[in-house]
Amino acid sequence: MAAASESFRPVLHRIRSLVREALPEAEEMTAYDMPGFRVGGTVVASYAAFSKHVGLYVLAPAIADHHDEIAAAGLRSSKTGITFPPSKPVPDDLVTRLARASGRHAGS
Repeated sequence: MAAASESFRPVLHRIRSLVREALPEAEEMTAYDMPGFRVGGTVVASYAAFSKHVGLYVLAPAIADHHDEIAAAGLRSSKTGITFPPSKPVPDDLVTRLARASGRHAGS
């Protein structure tokens, strides 16, 4: 997070806090230069800042489970992630639900 632009640090810290609260059993780790969380050896959530957005990456079934909510929030998604523009607040409830869903799918 220290390497991220100053403007993105509050968003990164917010995402970390939300995921930590949603997955208290998860171990914090870093993979592919991104901080994240692991449950039972599976990376269930990671996040990073890029030039124009912040991304949250979770297991693909978690994104699929919440596809309609992601679209309704006006966020862009891929198979395993969603992006947040710096101009919009992080949707706390959605991030929490995605983290929990990803944690559940880690045991599947």
